[in-house]
Amino acid sequence: MRVIIIADYAISEGGAPQVAIASALGLAELGHDVTYIHGVGEAGDAGLDAHTRIRRISLGGQDIWSKNILAAARDGIWNGDHQARLASILAEFDLADTVVHVHQWTKFFSPSVFSVIHKSGLPLVISLHDYFLSCPTGLMYRFDKKEPCKAKPLSLTCLTAPCDPRTSLHKAIRVMRSIATNRALGEHPFTAIHVSEIGRQTIGHFLPTGARQVVLENPIECRDRGIRKAGKTLKIAYCGRLTEEKGADLVASAARQLGIPSLFIGDGPLRERILEIDPDAEITGWLDKSAVRDRIAQDVLAVVAPSRWPETGPLVIAEAMSCGVPVIVSERAGAAGRVKHGKNGFVVSPDVEAIARAITELQSQEVAMVIGEAAYKSFWAAPPSLQAHAGKLTEIYGAALKPVG
Repeated sequence: MRVIIIADYAISEGGAPQVAIASALGLAELGHDVTYIHGVGEAGDAGLDAHTRIRRISLGGQDIWSKNILAAARDGIWNGDHQARLASILAEFDLADTVVHVHQWTKFFSPSVFSVIHKSGLPLVISLHDYFLSCPTGLMYRFDKKEPCKAKPLSLTCLTAPCDPRTSLHKAIRVMRSIATNRALGEHPFTAIHVSEIGRQTIGHFLPTGARQVVLENPIECRDRGIRKAGKTLKIAYCGRLTEEKGADLVASAARQLGIPSLFIGDGPLRERILEIDPDAEITGWLDKSAVRDRIAQDVLAVVAPSRWPETGPLVIAEAMSCGVPVIVSERAGAAGRVKHGKNGFVVSPDVEAIARAITELQSQEVAMVIGEAAYKSFWAAPPSLQAHAGKLTEIYGAALKPVG
């Protein structure tokens, strides 16, 4: 089988490209020939370039939001510059044994990518790492109300809501992009991969009627470190982009309220706000995957993922559980599906008091050890390995392929 993976990035700039890269490597290891096409920059993951079954193609573009607003509107709503080149690449492949899998597409490709794929005749699979396939902001979240959005995408309520994290002009551009997405997809059949059950429940009923929907958890590649020993693990940790919708400020507030140290692995627009709330917070900036897991395994009491939006992941919850580290996860996040409240972690509402109560329970070393051991055992009982993920992808691709002739 031949697989064409299309993603904005070929380096691990967040969860979506991380999964796209990992799946390319996993599929290649199973013997599939993979072509990895990315839009932003020339750089690519070393693993992609080293594997003999992977061909990486860069379109050498820019993130649309790194441009001025008019250029962002032009390229974000319908980027036509790359269409001819992408069409010529797709024309090289046999319809009988080739599938196109699109991961994150809103930083460079725009809805025009779907039009090109449909014209090629190749079957289309889309991973929904976010909600851009229907929701203009991709988050199904009201920044003005600080709560999940219940409006039907592109309804009057949706169109008039001041919900964009940036400006009303950004919202207008995103609305036009959503309209273009609907037109590009039309009633063409495609397969939508939800990365969690919460993701499916949030957006599934808004997808086109021609979409086949499946749930497939993202792969987690990590070594078994064993159940960690008791030690001085006092810090509560947050890992990811420091943003309002992800609830990074809630972790800072809970730490300050309880007077315990906090660790933030990542960066983002809330950096200064976090330090205002908790001046003693440690913010590391972005670290590579190995360094992240080392920090989590060594000196963290619990990893907190207090998402205010119905987050499809995040990956860090499973990674923490694999190390035997207790987790506190928002009831709105897809990762909550891994956690049994009070058994192998805590599922809480995304507010300071609920997070603080869970942390207080874990300050008992006995409770922390029991929860951590249960987290470790539940993860390794059925680890979402890359090999298993690639195997399930192969089944999904097989179902998407159509007889030709």
